[in-house]
Amino acid sequence: MKILIADAFSEAHLSAFSRLGLDVDYRPQLSAAELPTAIAGVGILVVRSKQVSAATIDAGSALALIVRAGAGVNTIDLDAASRRGVFVANCPGQNAIAVAELTMGLLLALDRRLPDQVAELRAGKWNKKEFGKAAGLHGRTLGVIGTGSIGHAVIHRAQAFGMKVMAWSRSLTAERARELGVERAETIPALCAASDAVTVHVAYVPATRGLVGEAALQRMRKGAMFINTSRTEVVDTTALRKAIGEKGLRVALDVFDHEPEKAEAPFADDIVQLKGLYGTHHVGASTEQAQSAIADETVRIVDAFVRDGTVHNCVNILPPDETPARAELVVRHYDKVGVLAELLGAVRRHNINVETMQNTIFLGAKAACARIRLAVRPSSELVSEIRQHPDIIHVDVIELPET
Repeated sequence: MKILIADAFSEAHLSAFSRLGLDVDYRPQLSAAELPTAIAGVGILVVRSKQVSAATIDAGSALALIVRAGAGVNTIDLDAASRRGVFVANCPGQNAIAVAELTMGLLLALDRRLPDQVAELRAGKWNKKEFGKAAGLHGRTLGVIGTGSIGHAVIHRAQAFGMKVMAWSRSLTAERARELGVERAETIPALCAASDAVTVHVAYVPATRGLVGEAALQRMRKGAMFINTSRTEVVDTTALRKAIGEKGLRVALDVFDHEPEKAEAPFADDIVQLKGLYGTHHVGASTEQAQSAIADETVRIVDAFVRDGTVHNCVNILPPDETPARAELVVRHYDKVGVLAELLGAVRRHNINVETMQNTIFLGAKAACARIRLAVRPSSELVSEIRQHPDIIHVDVIELPET
């Protein structure tokens, strides 16, 4: 099988792919626009930040797996991949330490105005009187939006600085908040109103677009600090600009609305010209530690897929209880050639679609149990037909709840 590595990877990890028996095509300089022509014959595609469009997926007739060497998958057309039956996997949590470190660095930079201090020194100015004004972090309240692996890492580090932490997440329970040692906020606006600084750590999905909007940003305290190292789409940029102007927010961003595709390119986003705003170059996960951890996880995902077809961290398959299946056919049968084919043939003759299927072999490989989830309940005629087969031991039909 051919694997295309379309972003930078270490020699050690490239060798690991080769040891799996894969034909490795290492082309980190490929642009997103070039991927559709490069994808021919490729079974596995590995990308870090490149856009994987529907055109690329449709052109990949042999494409079976896309691995996003990182957490967010908003750069991959999941609808196109799902339509073509291409698995998409990611590497969640592997960049948590790196992003949390950058978050704390930005928090310190905002509080102490470090970029401004450097600029003044380089301009030949000494201004201890002005830059000696800082509130410090100890005893102040940090609001954390999102309590996944990155949010958790930020909470741990903020507490080490002696900060009080308030957190919000759709899944954050009172019990989990107690375990984390944080105060649980009922809403994002409530968190913003109670915090000296707010940091955002949620994945971008359609449901989180504009999650932090004007209602929340206008509740922030005057001169408060705001950090976004997640995805630009989760924050309403227009509302953020307004809050910077009206409330004097001090803001640090690692993500922007229109980021260049290439690592080195001109950049023109006038938000970076706003007073009190610091920016970094979307480098939250760009440490040697994070990149190595992500590469290790990528190799693990590819290894499992090549060995037995398992897809770890798959983001575009329906859980079994969310498929359109309405009934499960449980068939214990003798493990002989053609039994499953005849069973499925009977289902097909009755014009019923198979949603999922699993066949388990018992010790000794004499008998097996097939669990087949169907789009509709099988008729008594179909069940009777299956039971009459000489290699069928027993048949059960289980009604499934509607989702």
